[in-house]
Amino acid sequence: MASNQQGTSNSPKRCFVVMGFGVKTDYATGRKLDLNKSYRLLIKPVVEEKGLVCVRADEIRHSGTIDVPMYQELLTADVVIADLSTANPNAIYELGIRHALRPRTTIVVSENKLPYPFDLNHVAITSYTHLGESIDYDEVTRFRGVLGETLQAVLREEKTDSPVYTFLSQLTPPLFGKQAAQAVAQAGQALDRAGEAMAEVATSLQTREPGSEDKTLAVLIDQGEQAISASGFSEAKTLFALALKFCKGGTGATREAQNDDPYLVQRLVLATYKAKQPDEVSALNEAMNLLDSQLNLKDSNDPETVGLAGAIEKRLFDQGQGEEHANRAIWYYARGYYLRNDRYNGINLAYLLNLRSTTSLDGTKEEQIADLVWANRIRRDVLALCEQEAKEIRERESRVGPNGDSLRVDQKARDREQKFWCLATKAEAYFGLGQLDDYERILSEMRELGAPKWMMETSNQQIEKLRNLLAKNGHLLNPRWPGTASGQSVADSKQASVP
Repeated sequence: MASNQQGTSNSPKRCFVVMGFGVKTDYATGRKLDLNKSYRLLIKPVVEEKGLVCVRADEIRHSGTIDVPMYQELLTADVVIADLSTANPNAIYELGIRHALRPRTTIVVSENKLPYPFDLNHVAITSYTHLGESIDYDEVTRFRGVLGETLQAVLREEKTDSPVYTFLSQLTPPLFGKQAAQAVAQAGQALDRAGEAMAEVATSLQTREPGSEDKTLAVLIDQGEQAISASGFSEAKTLFALALKFCKGGTGATREAQNDDPYLVQRLVLATYKAKQPDEVSALNEAMNLLDSQLNLKDSNDPETVGLAGAIEKRLFDQGQGEEHANRAIWYYARGYYLRNDRYNGINLAYLLNLRSTTSLDGTKEEQIADLVWANRIRRDVLALCEQEAKEIRERESRVGPNGDSLRVDQKARDREQKFWCLATKAEAYFGLGQLDDYERILSEMRELGAPKWMMETSNQQIEKLRNLLAKNGHLLNPRWPGTASGQSVADSKQASVP
């Protein structure tokens, strides 16, 4: 490759990473994958350890469309690493451009459940195991070693890895001429200056100015996530709204975010309804309108989108906005559960079925019984899901890493939290099934974990809500739910529940 495509010999080599950002849904499996963790744990540390500058599209400072700097990176970057996880169409498209422009120094990776996306078996994909919300410590160390060796070999060997140049061996790569290089460099400098000016204008329109350093989408997203973790939902709402403005206005977007990236909209929706401004009902309706208008809610197969819709509809019902919201919440949670086959959607769906059986939505005794039976069937399935999840946690716990290793410490903390919520789900399932001895046993395990007080309080509040529902019509089950009065009629139980 001509030297004018790779910069001066004194410049550090550059690696451009082609991949999505944030949490994305893998539609083939229904799982959510945190691609930021893939980038930060698996890719960026390895690239920088080899002495290369590592950049992803959301880290590029620019103004206007991302296409100019993106295509420039695809042509001139010394190495491109393309992560195709979740079968991201933009990543696959950009990989194709790189293969057309450069005969070598392109590395393709993906999490290991991705179906091979090409008709011709000419592209080698190095795979890694993603757990969804996190990546196992041992997998981080294993994959870093594999990627490091691959990267070193790519830089050392002049081996063609593009199928275009493999089969069209007489094809000559395009040259990025000196005049064009100067023009692009000048354009890049102008874009940087314009980007700074437009960022100042954009931030001045917000109730909170992120600061002069907030010039990339990656920074805004990171600050937004930190705000959510600290329950600063109003601040998070401002940050994710600004991130979407950057995407639409061309002041710091990735190519895939040009048309309302689902992850950004989902985080904005979460922050909006949790901020409860100007009041909770208004915030809930605003959040639902965002989902409906920007993510095609009625036809969505994204488990995160329908899960958010279910949570919002449930809260609207709790706020006295009408029983129809309970029906909608059931529809969304059921859709999410059957898409993902997960404990969270499952246990919420079971609760809502119990809830519906106490309302006028179930107008007959038979409808009430049907919802009660359906709820308990789901709880039994959820228990099996929890057992599998607990087994995976135990397997990770059995692998001990170096003392004080930050990755291992972080993983243990995540596993501890995941174990608590897995146990809390089991406790609720056993309680709903009337297996109170098992419920007490799981409750003891939860206490032994030493979880924060708010986590136990949240679980106890949910159990109390379920207890009140089952006290009304648990006698319709066979055997009846423990604690319901013998011989109590449906009418009597509903009348007794009125203050």
